[in-house]
Amino acid sequence: MTEKLMGAAETAQAIAEGRTTAVAECEAAIARIEALNPALNAVIVKDYERARADARAADAAVAAGERRPLLGVPMTVKESFELAGTAQTWGFAAHAGHVNAVDGSTVRRLRAAGAVILGKTNVPVGLADLQSVNPIYGRTVNPHDPALVPGGSSGGSAVALASGMVPLEIGTDIGGSIRSPAHFCGVYGHKTSYGVIPLDGHRFPGTDGADRPLSVAGPLAREAADLSLALDVVARDPLPRARISTLAGVRLFVLTSHPRARVSQEIAAGIEAAAARAEAAGATIVRQSDLLPDLSAIVDHYIPMLNMIISGGMPGPDGHAPTLHKWFSLCDAQARVERAFARFFEAHDAILAPVFGTTAFAHDDEPDLRKRTLTIDGEETPFAAQFAWISMATFAGLPATSTPIGIAANGMPFNMQIIGARRSDHDMIALAGLLGR
Repeated sequence: MTEKLMGAAETAQAIAEGRTTAVAECEAAIARIEALNPALNAVIVKDYERARADARAADAAVAAGERRPLLGVPMTVKESFELAGTAQTWGFAAHAGHVNAVDGSTVRRLRAAGAVILGKTNVPVGLADLQSVNPIYGRTVNPHDPALVPGGSSGGSAVALASGMVPLEIGTDIGGSIRSPAHFCGVYGHKTSYGVIPLDGHRFPGTDGADRPLSVAGPLAREAADLSLALDVVARDPLPRARISTLAGVRLFVLTSHPRARVSQEIAAGIEAAAARAEAAGATIVRQSDLLPDLSAIVDHYIPMLNMIISGGMPGPDGHAPTLHKWFSLCDAQARVERAFARFFEAHDAILAPVFGTTAFAHDDEPDLRKRTLTIDGEETPFAAQFAWISMATFAGLPATSTPIGIAANGMPFNMQIIGARRSDHDMIALAGLLGR
């Protein structure tokens, strides 16, 4: 949609080498936001004056000989993160006046690495939808077609990247909230292994409780390599370095059908084309394995666990509150799935699978996801069934990189997710770099 812009690593290097300055990059990003944002509504909280001060400080640090991973790189963060002096609402009108006094842990790590944070990007109410609209900030639209959703809940994040506003973003994912926006907008997004990034900087407004199970933070970018750069900055502990540098010898499991969810023929064909490219480069392609866990069972356990987490254990639509026995049963099922995937990934390096069954869909204000439908290859199918594609990596705590692989006949981009063993995050990002288009 724009001229070729530098990625995060490229920007940091250019600043370090004196080919540009942090102030120049900050002002250029602000200009892009001001030009593009009125039509897209991605950046909904602006923190320009502090960003300008941080950019000046970054240039002084460079002049003094400092080198940090993101020194001088302009970026934005998802609205739900704690950014000192700005509102953090999660899209709830009742929390419109909630302003964070200090940066949360993720923002502190980004700043310590030298990032210049320009503001925050839009989300759906409660971070609970695959589109991004709320009563405080309004609707964010897809930069490729404003009639379509950008995804959610990190929808503003993906739009800020895809439109060229910034080179780097940080989002969160419990139900595809990084992977789906990246897929709908055609950028890279990495759902991290569970527990890799602390979430004490991403708490519900006004609370100071524990991290929520299943939920993770992760980077989004226009370049796969920038995912690794940002991941190293915000991770709690160092992750293993990527051992994959070529497709030769890589063992890939291709999964383009699911017993509980449809996928368009066009997206399935795109994944098969990516697999064919990998095979031509020396990868081994497999489509059947007795080691693959029961995909239907994963969905049946993931959905009630997700609902319990999102509701805080409150009664469900049927009026019945979940029991402690039910929670422990789900945790036991999760542990069995984790062990099954550990065995699976002894024989395979990664799974190539859809993120979602269609490209970006039309804005839909039906609040009950169970009542929504999608049309896939001419057949109406339940919208909520699409969480089956998301469930595998989330329920088992696995890393998954949403990777651009094609443009559909309707002109919209689409991705696949590359799923790997726990803590193989950098390998999945490396594969995204090798397979992404």
